[in-house]
Amino acid sequence: MIIAIDGPAASGKGTIARRLAAHYRLPHLDTGLLYRAVGAKALAHHVNFEDPAALAALAGVLDPAALDPEALKSGAIGEAASRVAAVPQVRAKLLTLQQDFARQPGGAVLDGRDIGTVIAPDAEVKLFVTATPEARAARRHHELLGRGEEVALEAVLADILKRDERDSGRASAPLARAADAEILDNTGLDVEQSWQAALALVERRRRPGGPS
Repeated sequence: MIIAIDGPAASGKGTIARRLAAHYRLPHLDTGLLYRAVGAKALAHHVNFEDPAALAALAGVLDPAALDPEALKSGAIGEAASRVAAVPQVRAKLLTLQQDFARQPGGAVLDGRDIGTVIAPDAEVKLFVTATPEARAARRHHELLGRGEEVALEAVLADILKRDERDSGRASAPLARAADAEILDNTGLDVEQSWQAALALVERRRRPGGPS
């Protein structure tokens, strides 16, 4: 079973994906970490973000097994990830890696922005997790403060809106809900309620005669 989870920044899709993977005992890939890793390398090596070939070269030598999620969660890396994700050459380098992960025996859970539309369009279960920009900004702001990053809520909201526009408007694999994806708007839900709602949607899809 392949579970494809898409959604904008700070929608909670990563938390849901991890819990679904644990529940169904499936491997999980946060595809956003791949782009964060490329963005982090570009920042560390002072690579020009207007140089697609140089960014693609960084993506070409990426080792998913070596990714450190905690080290890749800063706000600056998130902004860099959004920029490199809009580069078609970078997306092309990472496409096969993600598709191979999705198609491994037994299935997998993947979360990102183009899983249900590009990476695994044949996934048995597709969720599109979203929330209002204000709710997502508040979550991200709380997360950043918890890591000791002093940043104003207004700045976080502005960053969320900018990333939404870039992710949805890019020419290559834009953020979009797959036509057959279940929508989960968790604006008014806490983490546990969001997880339970996601699990219910997956189970509904898995039932014989469920939505297709």
